[in-house]
Amino acid sequence: MASSIVIHGHEVDAVLFDAGGIFVIPDPHVLAPLLAYYGATADLDAYHRAHYAGMAAKSRAGSPESDWSVYNAEYVASVGVPVHDQEEAAIVLGRTRNAYTWRHPLRDSVEALRALHERGVPIGVVSNATGQIESVLARSGVCQVGEGAGVPVRVVVDSHVVGVAKPDPRIFDFGLAVLPGIDRSRVAYVGDSVTMDVEGSRSAGLLPVLLDPYDDHEGASFLRLNSLLQLV
Repeated sequence: MASSIVIHGHEVDAVLFDAGGIFVIPDPHVLAPLLAYYGATADLDAYHRAHYAGMAAKSRAGSPESDWSVYNAEYVASVGVPVHDQEEAAIVLGRTRNAYTWRHPLRDSVEALRALHERGVPIGVVSNATGQIESVLARSGVCQVGEGAGVPVRVVVDSHVVGVAKPDPRIFDFGLAVLPGIDRSRVAYVGDSVTMDVEGSRSAGLLPVLLDPYDDHEGASFLRLNSLLQLV
């Protein structure tokens, strides 16, 4: 039997999630050695921070999905690349970080996803991707449609596969299709981008929620979580 949850006073009957920045981030085991050449820290936790710093900068700039230049610049600065090397390091990061490096699982998020599944909350993934996200999530032990090593979810929507990408609200229709009988206003969408996720899901009539572990968006009008564990 399906169960409801409450997010900051808002009762919802189902939750859809972004993938990047929510369940996986660019793999620090790949990027730390890459950027160490330019003086970056070897502390892998710093690369978790760097992702959200980069996403916050990307959102502030209003950058479209295809433009990661602001993210790259903020990322390399965040991991300690000296100012005189940041421009080249950002170029190298942009050429190395690709869809297949978004594979490092966030264990607290996976734990929260499993808890939602066990409580009977309908869950699914709607992601801007390049045709790879379903296999990456499964291989990383995050989730899959049906039974497997990860958490069972109802759907994994990949923008490349369905032909429409956030912030276009039509992409959410593919996720809502597996939530029959649930009004879209009672479906939360959790992402890490204001431009893509908050604005896109709001336009689709969903309840937007931003994962903001470092309070980069303190004072914002939309709902924020420091961890997906706050959902449970």
